[in-house]
Amino acid sequence: MSTDPETTETAAETAEPADSAAPTASAEPATSAEAEDTEGPGKAENAGNPSSELSEAEAELEAQRQERERIERRKAAKQGPVESGAKLSGTAADLLAAVRAVESGAKPVAGAFSEPPPAPRRAAPEPVRQAQRPVAPVATPTAAPVPPEEAVTAVRSVLAEGGAPAALAQGAAAALGAGAEGLLREDPWQLLRVPGVRPEQADGFARALLGGEADPGDERRGRAVTGWLLEQAALAGHTALELPALLTALGRYAVPDPDAAVRESLAEGEALVFQDALDTPGGTGTGAAESRAVRADDDGGEDGAEEEGQERPVRVLVGLERYALAEESLADGLGRLVNSVPKQDGTAEGWERAAEAAGRSAAELIRAVAGHGLVLHTGGEAARQETAALLRAASGLGLRAWGATHGAGGRERLAAQVAGDGPAGTAGSAGSGSAGSGSGEGSASGVDVAGEVPPGAVTVADLLSGGPGGPGRDTEGAFALDLLLVLDAPQLDVETAALLVESMPDGARLVLSGDPGVLWSAGPGRVFADLLAAKICPQVASRTPDPGPLGELISGIGIGELNQVAAPGKEVVIVPVRDAGEAVHRTVQLVADSVPRAIGVPPEETVVVTPGHGGAVGTRVLNTALKERLNPGPGRFGGFDPGDRVVYTPGPGRAVPGRVLGADAEGLRLECAGLPVVVPRERVEQVVRHGWALTAHQAVGERWPAVVAVLPGDAVPALSRPWVYTAFGRAERHLSVVHGVEQALPRAVAEVGAKPRTTRLGVLLGSGTER
Repeated sequence: MSTDPETTETAAETAEPADSAAPTASAEPATSAEAEDTEGPGKAENAGNPSSELSEAEAELEAQRQERERIERRKAAKQGPVESGAKLSGTAADLLAAVRAVESGAKPVAGAFSEPPPAPRRAAPEPVRQAQRPVAPVATPTAAPVPPEEAVTAVRSVLAEGGAPAALAQGAAAALGAGAEGLLREDPWQLLRVPGVRPEQADGFARALLGGEADPGDERRGRAVTGWLLEQAALAGHTALELPALLTALGRYAVPDPDAAVRESLAEGEALVFQDALDTPGGTGTGAAESRAVRADDDGGEDGAEEEGQERPVRVLVGLERYALAEESLADGLGRLVNSVPKQDGTAEGWERAAEAAGRSAAELIRAVAGHGLVLHTGGEAARQETAALLRAASGLGLRAWGATHGAGGRERLAAQVAGDGPAGTAGSAGSGSAGSGSGEGSASGVDVAGEVPPGAVTVADLLSGGPGGPGRDTEGAFALDLLLVLDAPQLDVETAALLVESMPDGARLVLSGDPGVLWSAGPGRVFADLLAAKICPQVASRTPDPGPLGELISGIGIGELNQVAAPGKEVVIVPVRDAGEAVHRTVQLVADSVPRAIGVPPEETVVVTPGHGGAVGTRVLNTALKERLNPGPGRFGGFDPGDRVVYTPGPGRAVPGRVLGADAEGLRLECAGLPVVVPRERVEQVVRHGWALTAHQAVGERWPAVVAVLPGDAVPALSRPWVYTAFGRAERHLSVVHGVEQALPRAVAEVGAKPRTTRLGVLLGSGTER
C-alpha cells in the first residue's frame, strides 16, 4: 500500500450520535451506527411514464397490503378451536391460557405470552394464489400519498396546543391516517408513531394536553412505548425482541409495570408473541433453536409424551405483526420451493452440456440449479461471472431466465456480463471491477436452441412493482418466468424476500446469490444468513477470487485479516490524518485533485464512503465541502443547484444515485439511473441528499472506479468487519483510505463481526422443511 498523499488521501470523520437505542439480544433498542446508514437508502432506480395512475411507491404498498391480506386469510383458514393442551405445563400452559383469554375477549394472564394459534406447518404447502395483483405502469418514483391539507392543518393545531413542532404535522397525519387529530387528543402518546419522535418528547406533549392525568403508568403510554421499542428494534434489523430485553428497555423508559405494558399490547393486537424451544438451556439465536417452534395450540403429542416431566428451555419473543407475517410467509414459500420438483425445462443432457461449457464454479452452480427449486450461491464480485453463465445457459435451454439486483449499477453490470461483454459499467459509468476475471467462464450455454429468449436484468424494486423492462406477471399474479436469479441477496429484508418468494410460480427455480461478508439489509431480518445457516438447500461457494491488489485486500478482510498488499499501480493508498478538519481537507483534495491527476479517475466517478450522516466528518459535512469545491452555488432549489450529485431515497433500504437537473412548480427535477424523476418540493428535504459522500449502506450493491473511505477517530464504535469489507469493496480500480483510527481498524477487522439480529426465520425453516 502506498502512503503518498499526492495520489490519495483519507478523511477522518465522526459518526452521527445515535438518537435512539438499537436493540440487541440483551439490551434496549437503540439506533446503531449501522442503523444510521439506513437513514438514506432509497427505492427503485427507475422513473416511468408521468401519465401513470399509480406511483412506484403506491404500487409496492398495494402489493404488500394484498400480500398481508392473503397471509391473514390463509392463517385464518388454518385456525380452529383448541381442544387439547392437557399435556402442556409451565410456560407453555400459560401461553395457551393467554391465547384462549384473548380469543374470548379477556385479558391474558400475567406473565404469559404467545401468538394466536395457527395449525401445524405443512412440509410443502401448496400456494394459495390470489387474483392478479394490480401492476400499473410505474410513474416517476414518489413517496407515499401526501395527506389532505385540512387534515394536516387540524393536526398542526393539536401539536401547537401540546407544544410540539409544527413540522411534525404532515408526518403525524400520514402515520395516524384519518382522524389523526382526534386520536392525538384521545391518546397523545400516539405521537410516538411519527418517525423521529422519542418517548420523552411524547411525554411532554401528553403533559401539555392532559395535565395531571398524564401518568407514567398510563396504559396508553405503556402500549405506545412498547410499540416504539419494537419499531426501533426493526430499524436495527430485528424482526422480534426477546422478552427479557423488551422488559428491560421498558423499565429504562420509566414504564412502572413492563409486564402489564406488554400484556396490554398483546390484548390490543399491537404485538404478537412466540415461544421457541431451544436445544440447550441458555441457548440463543437461530443456531440454538429447535427445528420446530413450540406453538400455543400444541397439545404435546408424541414429543410431549417423550419429555413428560421435563420443562424444556424456551425463548419467548415479542414482535410486530407485519414482520411476523412476513417471516411466516417467507418460510412457507421457501419450503414450497425446497420440496417442489422444478419443471423439466431442457434435458438432463442439455444441462450437463451447459455445465461442461461453463467450467469451474459455474459448472457446479448450473448442475445444482438443474435439479433443485432453491439454490444459494456465495462469492465476491468476480463470482458474478458465474451467475451470468447460469443465465446464459438457462436461456439457451429455453427457460425464461431473469436476474434481479439491488441497484441500477448492478443491473447494468449483470446485463453486460450476460451479453458476454465482460466487465460492465458501474455507478460512476466505468467497469464493474471484475477486470481480470474475464468473460470466458460460461461464455457459451453449450446448447443451441432456435428462438431462445435472451435473459433479462432488472432491479428487485422494479421486479416487485411491475416496473419497465421486467418479466411481468401471469394470470395468477406470479412472475412470468422459469428461473429467477437474485443478486445482492444479503440486502433482502424479510418483507421484500417474502414478496419475491410468494410471487414465484410453481415449478420455477430461485437462485439467491451474494457476498456473505457485506453489511446485512437496511430493513429487518438476515434472510440470506439465516438460509445459509439452515442448510435446507444446495449451497455453491464460488472459487473465483477477485483479482488484483484490491481483490487480495478484500479477500483478507473477509477472513478477518487486514493485510498489506503490494500496489504497484497505487491501487490502494493510505493517508493518515490527525483530526476531523484535516480529514475533510484531505478528502476534498483527493476527490478533486489527487485521484484525477494520479489515477486518471474524474471526480464524478469517485465516491466517498463514511460511517454515518452526522458528526464532524459525516456525509453532511463532507457533501457541503465537496459541493463548495466541485459545484459551488447558492442552493436555490431547497439547498440544491443544477449539476449537484445527489442520492434519492424514495423508500427505506434503497438508494438511487442521481444528478439535479433543475426545479419548477412541480418540484425538484433529477436524473436517476438515466431516467427523469420529479420530487415534490414538500418531500425534497426527506428523500434527497447530496451524494458525493455516502454511507456504506447507501453504497452497497454499487461500485465506482475510485473510492475514498473515510475513517475518523471518533467513528471507532461504528467500525466492524462487515463495514470495512463493504466500504473498501466498493472500489474497482483505486481505494484511498483517510485513516484516523490507528489500530482500531485492524482490531475491528479481526474481532468485530456483524451485530446480532434476532429473527425467527431459522426456527420456521426447520419446522417447515422437516415435516
